[in-house]
Amino acid sequence: MENVTTVNEFLLLSLTSVQQLQPFFFVIFLIIYLINLVGNGAILVIAILEPKLHSPMYFFLGNLSCLDICYSSVTLPKVLINLLSARRAISFLGCITQLYFFHFLGSTEAILLAVMAFDRFAAICNPLRYPVIMNPKVCILLAAVAWITSIFNALVHSVMTARLNFCHSQELNHFFCDVKPLLELACSNTLLNQWLLSVVTGSVSMGAFFLTLLSYLYIICSLLLKHKSCRILHKALSTCASHFTVVCLFYGPVGFTYIRPASATSMTQDRMVAIVYSAVTPVLNPLIYTLRNKEVRLALKKTFGSKLFKDCWQRH
Repeated sequence: MENVTTVNEFLLLSLTSVQQLQPFFFVIFLIIYLINLVGNGAILVIAILEPKLHSPMYFFLGNLSCLDICYSSVTLPKVLINLLSARRAISFLGCITQLYFFHFLGSTEAILLAVMAFDRFAAICNPLRYPVIMNPKVCILLAAVAWITSIFNALVHSVMTARLNFCHSQELNHFFCDVKPLLELACSNTLLNQWLLSVVTGSVSMGAFFLTLLSYLYIICSLLLKHKSCRILHKALSTCASHFTVVCLFYGPVGFTYIRPASATSMTQDRMVAIVYSAVTPVLNPLIYTLRNKEVRLALKKTFGSKLFKDCWQRH
């Protein structure tokens, strides 16, 4: 029988085992994190302050930007600290808390992307009824459903993981606390945990993904049947291009990580993929929406450009 000891902390991996490269990675990921804060923060500000953006699409975009700031803040600050630390420890409570918020925010984003796809479906396929379908109360309700549903999803994983006995090692095979690497260290029966991870997280992420695809399928079919014109189809889909790009960047890595069963070789791949959806994707979201959305660009210029101009004028 294996010795069961009370674990007070876990030791996390660094992004690289080569000590000379750690300052380089620190600078790179610090820049990524700062771009994320500034970019998503700017979109959140204009979604609140700019009256022209007070519509369902930008209400959900503001929610997405807020999520991306929080999502990367759950993992990146600790990753940055560990790059400069000799001992990369995290307390047991801190580990479970990080796991909870990581799954809570990740699930919320998955559901929110499906809600945003439905919003585009309503806007393109039912333009006359769109203000009625997506009225402010419905928008708030849909956003609340995304946030509240994810609370329970994350709670299931964090509670079930916290109940396990850990006896194999304190060294976690990951940059941050997640369910799969913690299950590797458990000496309890983890069959239920693995089932919950595959079924619950898989259902939330893939269910939301299929709803998103279904919305786009309806958009394409509706436009083809109504107009039978590739030009109109192209014009309508170009308005969805930013959202669809974000959908692919998010659901691809998440599906790759959580639907496959855990194994020693898959954990190495999971660490690489984790960098994409926890650090890179939140940074790309504001860039994608800014580059492809004229209204967002104009609002950014109006909100921040005018302030910069005034500051420069006052200085001179």
